[in-house]
Amino acid sequence: MSKSHSANANGPANATVGATVLTGVLGRCPACRKGRMFDGYLALAPACNVCGLNFDFADSGDGPAIFVMLFTGFIIVGAALYVEAVYQPPYWVHALAWGAAALVLPLLLLRSFKGVLIALQFRNKAEEGKLVSDR
Repeated sequence: MSKSHSANANGPANATVGATVLTGVLGRCPACRKGRMFDGYLALAPACNVCGLNFDFADSGDGPAIFVMLFTGFIIVGAALYVEAVYQPPYWVHALAWGAAALVLPLLLLRSFKGVLIALQFRNKAEEGKLVSDR
């Protein structure tokens, strides 16, 4: 009993972008917003455990990793430049602080970014591009 990639009357077609983003951040099913989207830390469940939505449509690809790298890099470089300009700590403090942040921040953000991209993919009915024949 798996449902296809379609929105019902009270589902994501009427959901605001903010509600869709929150659904993705929380790792909830984009259709019913109650079931779990993930089976592990990053492994996608085969289907929603509440409404039965089949997650075969979901393909976030490298998108979450790219967004996390850009976001993490922006935060860490900005914070490192600020700390250097204001406090001028020794280099080992920079290495310790920003090295740890560069390891922890992506681990905290990756699952949320993946959930958001999948929820937005469902909301917008995004699919793989297909060639249209001239016949």
